[in-house]
Amino acid sequence: MKNLASADETTSHSTRSPKNGNRVAGYSLLCLACLCFSASAWAGSAGSITHLSGVLFATRADGTSKLLSVKSEIMEGDTLRTEKDTFARIKFVDNGEVVLRPETVFKVDAYAYKPAPEAGQQDNILFSLLKGGLRSVTGMLGKRSPDKFKMNTAAATIGIRGTHFGALLCDNDCANIPTVSGQTPGNGLHTDTAQGTTIVSNAAGSIIVPAGSFSYTPSANTPPRLVPPSQGIQVVMPTSISSNKGSGGGVGSSDSGTCTVK
Repeated sequence: MKNLASADETTSHSTRSPKNGNRVAGYSLLCLACLCFSASAWAGSAGSITHLSGVLFATRADGTSKLLSVKSEIMEGDTLRTEKDTFARIKFVDNGEVVLRPETVFKVDAYAYKPAPEAGQQDNILFSLLKGGLRSVTGMLGKRSPDKFKMNTAAATIGIRGTHFGALLCDNDCANIPTVSGQTPGNGLHTDTAQGTTIVSNAAGSIIVPAGSFSYTPSANTPPRLVPPSQGIQVVMPTSISSNKGSGGGVGSSDSGTCTVK
């Protein structure tokens, strides 16, 4: 009994000792560090800016605003906004690319991609074109899991089948967009498919837009429809932005990263 009492007493003193308290504090800090690392790993980079001809802002998922430059990271949850006369080219982790026109608002709602051996298990791309126009080229994710790629707009959702396409969303703000007819594009979603196939759909209907074809969707309550080339809107980009120059250093020479906007 005496020995048992001594053991309990020793344990009690050990629990209260400064040395043991430091160890517990160390474990707590280690756990906190692991949690921070996990959060950081979860919020990984979706891609980066390779070409930039003006001012580009990003609003992060936590609400902070960033002024981006060439080589800046694009994160899942980012809402990107190009200013007047600004073109920006984004290269994603799966080698897909998106080029944004001036005065465009574009959101990376969800982005998940892993190379082999996890290929395809977690693939997921969800973009939103909230304003303006863009061109998109499918990467590895879109080629192996085309059903996991979606681009939402106010008028319709765009799906892909190994695709290079353009999209323009008009809301009384497309007067400066050149057209074959010379007339201002109508409000709604305009698409052109350069390669592969796009699927444009909303609650009112769905159409397949093959390579070389154009579509127009006036609103979310109006079915998408194919339009002849004479009425189609092709989203065009400057050669300096649309051409691939490898490192992406051809447009925008800043090597700085990301600046927080106060």
